[in-house]
Amino acid sequence: MSFTATDNPCTHCGACCASFRVDFSRQELLSEGGTVPDGLTVSLTDHLCRMRGTDHAAPRCAALQGQVGQKASCGIYEWRPSPCREFGLRAPLGLGDEACNRARARHGLPPLTA
Repeated sequence: MSFTATDNPCTHCGACCASFRVDFSRQELLSEGGTVPDGLTVSLTDHLCRMRGTDHAAPRCAALQGQVGQKASCGIYEWRPSPCREFGLRAPLGLGDEACNRARARHGLPPLTA
């Protein structure tokens, strides 16, 4: 089965962005030569930072726009940090992995399957 960009669940789901903590190297920050906007992050250590909002009791990344499961998108998709780039690599094919399906279940969404 072939999916188009509009079929990609990652372009409208957002469950992962409202389920998990996102920590990454400070080198990925715009101010350090990377692409992630500094204003959307919090500093953890000299070497590590986190996407703002992802460590709340009810996590929701500061870059997430829209409503989870309906019409959600990443406001910095092209500049997102590496954990986001590496998450759910099979989802554009309509295939979820354990973490993707756990995030979807947390928001009452069905798992992605072939």
